[in-house]
Amino acid sequence: MPNPGNKQPLRLCLTLAASLVLILSACGVIRTTYRLTKGTVVMAYKVTKFAGSTVYTVGGFTFDVVTAPLSWPLTHDDIDTIDGLSPKEAIAQGRVKASPYVVRGKRYVPMTVAKAKTYREKGIASWYGDETYRQRGGHMTANGEAFNPDGLSAAHKHLPLPIFVRVTNLSNRRSIVVRVNDRGPFIEGRMIDLSAGAAKKLGFYKQGTARVLVETVELEG
Repeated sequence: MPNPGNKQPLRLCLTLAASLVLILSACGVIRTTYRLTKGTVVMAYKVTKFAGSTVYTVGGFTFDVVTAPLSWPLTHDDIDTIDGLSPKEAIAQGRVKASPYVVRGKRYVPMTVAKAKTYREKGIASWYGDETYRQRGGHMTANGEAFNPDGLSAAHKHLPLPIFVRVTNLSNRRSIVVRVNDRGPFIEGRMIDLSAGAAKKLGFYKQGTARVLVETVELEG
């Protein structure tokens, strides 16, 4: 007859459960909580303001947003005009978000904020930032933020600036959140240009390009 006071089976179950947790941790499994609503990725976020910068925490990813001095060069100095103004003038006046802009004589019209909420597209991602390592001084993005090649940011031709998107590398299923704050890439066949830091996290830094899925992140918090 089994002894009701015997706690061996319970101890065994607890030991197995603890071992399973350790195994999963050792495998480096990282889960980011999110939910989907009508094709939109929804994530909770937090904003913390410091002198000279604003820190966003979105889905477990941290973004330190700093306004760049207007004296800094743009990461893409081939932008001719933004909203009919010189790029620096448009940035200073806050007329960038979804304004039409011209690059090498070609006019681009970004999508509206409302349309961008359900944006979801597959295509080729490349990365940029290597050129800024070799140049002295800082660089600013097309919306006036300090560009950090090691950070998690991106350039897009048609999304409003700034906006957060989730990028998934379709070859290895790695997924991260990035802040779209720049314009580009202006090479045919490429959909999004990620910072060097983002490309490393997605595992295609050495390859140069990757096929990805890009989905707008709607902030909730």
